[in-house]
Amino acid sequence: MRIIIIRPCCIGDVMMATAALKAIRRHYPEADITFAVGGWSRQAIEFHTDLNHILDTGQAAMPVKRLGGFWNMVSALRLGSYDIAVSLVRSPLMSLAVGLSGIPIRAGISSGWRGFGYTHKAPTSPADVRPEAQIYLDVVAALGINTEGCYVNLPVPPEATAYISDFLTRRGIKGPYLVVNPAGGSNPGMAMHSKRWPPESFAQVADALAKAYGWQVVLLAGPDDSGIVNTVRSQMQAHTTTFIGELSFPQIAALTSQAALYIGNDTGLTHIAAASGAPTVTVFGPSDPARYAPYTPRALALWKSVALDQGGVQQTQQMQWDWTRDGIQPEDALQQIHTFIETPGNTQ
Repeated sequence: MRIIIIRPCCIGDVMMATAALKAIRRHYPEADITFAVGGWSRQAIEFHTDLNHILDTGQAAMPVKRLGGFWNMVSALRLGSYDIAVSLVRSPLMSLAVGLSGIPIRAGISSGWRGFGYTHKAPTSPADVRPEAQIYLDVVAALGINTEGCYVNLPVPPEATAYISDFLTRRGIKGPYLVVNPAGGSNPGMAMHSKRWPPESFAQVADALAKAYGWQVVLLAGPDDSGIVNTVRSQMQAHTTTFIGELSFPQIAALTSQAALYIGNDTGLTHIAAASGAPTVTVFGPSDPARYAPYTPRALALWKSVALDQGGVQQTQQMQWDWTRDGIQPEDALQQIHTFIETPGNTQ
């Protein structure tokens, strides 16, 4: 049995798709499974133990939008001789590409008329406010596969765990630590920096948690995020250790999986942390946690309820968001975080 799962972009969406991957692997333990993913996100998933192969769809967020990319996708699907295609994309062009692939069993999201290329459809609509991971699981369920108990997951390679243990020792991190990622909001699909909680809010919350629980603080971000990390660091009283662009994705998964707690914005690294098994706190602003919160039992979504466009984050990115007016404040956030930490089973 040869199966291909299609979710080109972006890291958060790819992590949400790991719940569907888990259900498929559980149902077909001997299958040869390929994940079609863009170059931006492939390094976050290619080490997953439930996968056999990666099909790199290129750097574009949606590779089928250009004529050359469309036919490249059709050709790759045809050459793979797949028995089943599972498309986790709301795109009529991807639906058409899968429909032209010759793959006999084709499951996908049917949002309005967009699922015409699939033999097995999971109906949804832009107004359907449910977790993205759950919608992906509906696609798998359309194939008659049991999805019960399937959450996002990212097994950490043993070599990454060993590396991080030594790395933390060398950087003076001993005992429980808090990971804070104040960056995010940018990927090949869009840039939405309004999703970032203000640096002073991260600083205030991290200081309070370090004092309350005796945790060391690790500030984590990508190579282009030194500015916001340094701003957070400059406003903190607690000692911090910064990891900016130093770690690979498997190493980030290992780092977060061993953390006492992870706090970040609605961004790819936060979804990696949740999938790695870390107790995860996600700060939401102009994106809806009912849709985009990490799909795992050990996750807390911080959000001040506010009216958002029912079409999802693509429709809210032009919203005039003001964190002081519209967003959750540090005092309310801390109250919810303390309750989360003190609930049995939520922390390491």
